[in-house]
Amino acid sequence: MARYDNIEELEPDRSGAGLRIGIVMSRFNIDVGEGLLSSCTATLVSHGVRESDMRIVTVPGALEVPLTLQKLAQSGKYDALIALGAVVRGETYHFEIVANEAAGGITTVQLDTGVPIANGILTTDSDDQALGRMAQKGAECAQAAIEMANLLKRI
Repeated sequence: MARYDNIEELEPDRSGAGLRIGIVMSRFNIDVGEGLLSSCTATLVSHGVRESDMRIVTVPGALEVPLTLQKLAQSGKYDALIALGAVVRGETYHFEIVANEAAGGITTVQLDTGVPIANGILTTDSDDQALGRMAQKGAECAQAAIEMANLLKRI
């Protein structure tokens, strides 16, 4: 659906066929992580990504996610990566540190390596908020990873 007649526009490609996707999931807040992962992998499969073209790696917490993503990106084996987890606000400043550092690390890895990363690390005020958002966010991350992998191949 081009918006301008005389300007080339790259349309979104939402087919996951042939794409290799790496997923890094934090085990901290495991129930939310598993919910994100279930929705994410189901959406990847529904868009044509084969299970044999996915790799799931788990890490202790959100702060370990960026380093693991970096190693996966540097391997050259993946068209896109997905970060999953949950950081739930507590009574201390630790929430802000973990949320900000994880997000910043993910962005840095993406920009340094050129491998797109869908950030599905939820940052919520409560467990109930995280549980309520996990299915939708997992699916959104799968869709974003597919679309960005295809876009970067075309640019």
